[in-house]
Amino acid sequence: MSFCSFFGGEVFQNHFEPGVYVCAKCGYELFSSRSKYAHSSPWPAFTETIHADSVAKRPEHNRPEALKVSCGKCGNGLGHEFLNDGPKPGQSRFIFSSSLKFVPKGKETSASQGH
Repeated sequence: MSFCSFFGGEVFQNHFEPGVYVCAKCGYELFSSRSKYAHSSPWPAFTETIHADSVAKRPEHNRPEALKVSCGKCGNGLGHEFLNDGPKPGQSRFIFSSSLKFVPKGKETSASQGH
């Protein structure tokens, strides 16, 4: 059984333009494109959040290596953090699906800046 279902059409998997990924529901800043990296999963992968409170995390039932992740501002479900599965030893990997919007560099609004 797959941990996450993939239905195709993931638009950010191979997207590496400069900018910011925000919560699709409230626009709060979550990840910089600088923390995004290529990964074999069909979802975008990041190593760190923009703000300490960008996301909230809680343990995933029966999966000690994974945390459920939601928006730190509105609580929208975003995806998962896989502990010690990042591109470098000790880094985590955040993966998300359609819960993100991309804001190109220079197009940030007050909503995407969390104001």
